[in-house]
Amino acid sequence: MAQQADDAAGGGSHFTTSRRGFLGSTGLAAMGAVVGSVMPLSPSGGIPAAHAQAAAPAAPKGPQYLKFPGKNDKLVVLGEKPLVAETPESLLDDDTTPIEKFFIRNNGQLPDETKNPDAWKITIDGEVDKKIEITVGELKSKYKAVTRRMVLECGGNGRAAFSPPARGNQWTNGGAGCAEWTGVPLAEVLKAAGLKKSAKYTAHYAADLHLSGDASKPTISRGVRIEKAMDPNTMIVWAMNGQPLPNIHGGPVRLIVPGWPGSASQKWLTKITIRDKEHDGPGMTEFSYRTAIKPMVPGDKGDPANFRIMESMPVRSIITSPANGAKFAAGTKELKLRGASWAGDLAVRQVDVSTDFGASWQRAKLEKPKNKYDWQRWTATLKLPTDGYFEIWTRATDSKGAMQPHLAGFWNPQGYGGNAMHRIAVLVG
Repeated sequence: MAQQADDAAGGGSHFTTSRRGFLGSTGLAAMGAVVGSVMPLSPSGGIPAAHAQAAAPAAPKGPQYLKFPGKNDKLVVLGEKPLVAETPESLLDDDTTPIEKFFIRNNGQLPDETKNPDAWKITIDGEVDKKIEITVGELKSKYKAVTRRMVLECGGNGRAAFSPPARGNQWTNGGAGCAEWTGVPLAEVLKAAGLKKSAKYTAHYAADLHLSGDASKPTISRGVRIEKAMDPNTMIVWAMNGQPLPNIHGGPVRLIVPGWPGSASQKWLTKITIRDKEHDGPGMTEFSYRTAIKPMVPGDKGDPANFRIMESMPVRSIITSPANGAKFAAGTKELKLRGASWAGDLAVRQVDVSTDFGASWQRAKLEKPKNKYDWQRWTATLKLPTDGYFEIWTRATDSKGAMQPHLAGFWNPQGYGGNAMHRIAVLVG
């Protein structure tokens, strides 16, 4: 397990920065306020000039930190109703993300914790040969449990980098984590139910109550193509990092659909209906978890007919150590970097880092994943020519050659697919 990035990869104090003002992939306004008004805004990446000028008069608002039992108090609250909180990149420095550091994304009211997890029942119905009702206890006894370390990522991760701002929680890079999930492949249960030839799509249902309090309204009901449902890595899980799945993370049982938007990984799972067509539940239509087929004008209203369901998440790399805003002693000539990278259904082919705003790049050492859908950790050692202010950029390239862009591109109303390069600022001397 890697050491915490708060140690700044070898020591050093920190100067305070506003997380909302410096988003890693967006801008340096907060850094300028801290170090001095002459701090220039980087011309090559981050906030487009017009947006930066429009935002300039308002002082950056400080982050609101989470206060929740069993959770790290440095998680940043993005929404309270429903509760949504992201993990600062520097807290994602562990190979396996601890539960206390794992992000939170709810859509409805948090259900009460069940007193008898093994009695929790899941129904499989729809386009199947026989309807199945199975308890968590029966899942454990009838099927061989497997454990896999896999990334879970919110579909809106990176949304804060879009300009103009997109609707929704303004995630930076912290809507992701990589835990050890224990359960059974969904495919095994679907095989027991017997899929009909007409089976095309899943529809997921859960026990959380709609924010309105109307029990007849599903809070969110997503689904996936049957091919993804039958992937052996798509799982019904009841444990996280070797512990019973916490209620806040969907316990006692949830789906994990790795590589795809986390909304498909239904928490508090009660039912999976197999459908003969694409599912149209809440969170499946209009602009929800959809991206534009033909690129649209940023800020435009958008035509739902021009949108398709988002499936594999885009390639992403983050710097987990040092932390943004780290200060190092005068004369420091070398910085040791650590980070993480992942690429939805694909693998990461390489990670590169830069200290000169992308004018030149240095290849990082990329580790192999523990299993498919695990993130790939990376390390690099950077030589510093002098004391002073430096930005460190990271970009990842996936196994098909797609590379992270400088800016969040292909704007869409709800801000999906924003995977701009992550960057941090450090001060030496």
